Amino acid sequence: MPSPHLPLVLLGGASGSGKSYLAARFGRPHVELDSFYREISEHTPQSPLPLTAYEEIDWDHPDTWNSEAAARAMLELLQTGRTQVPKYSIATSSYTGHRSLRLAEGPVIAEGIFADAVLAPLLGLGVSVEPIFIQVSPITTAVRRLVRDLREHRKPVPFLLKRGWALFRAERRVRQRYLDAGFRPVPKRQVKRQLASR
Repeated sequence: MPSPHLPLVLLGGASGSGKSYLAARFGRPHVELDSFYREISEHTPQSPLPLTAYEEIDWDHPDTWNSEAAARAMLELLQTGRTQVPKYSIATSSYTGHRSLRLAEGPVIAEGIFADAVLAPLLGLGVSVEPIFIQVSPITTAVRRLVRDLREHRKPVPFLLKRGWALFRAERRVRQRYLDAGFRPVPKRQVKRQLASR
């Protein structure tokens, strides 16, 4: 029977560092933590979501994400062998339904830009976690991020350019945030080799 003591690989890194690619290729299953973003409907005068300096919702702030719901879903997956996660549309900042995840042979890999925020809740629930920060140069992540976001029509182009510049400037702080949370920095090629050998 599945248990919360099955090893869970938690991949963190800057937006565009290759987290989703590696998790989709090697995860059994791949848990997309970005599915647990909050919906734009939660942004109200009584309970506003964080804003950027240019008065847009700051989707790169951890308070726009539900770490408790993500931790509960991963615990359920490891305990029962299955769970439900939201289908989240980045373009509309809303849920469009849910999808089922099931355990299979191989590593369970969860990834997302707020992976560091879910590490402590998972450890508190007794989950065995291997936290890895994917180390990639800021220039590389900036280019990959912009190409991806334009291809997927994630947000209007002016927003993507402003966000991209802000993320590029913040990348050193993001790395330190992950290390402070307990993640181990590993170059992307080495991460790929490690996951391929499991």
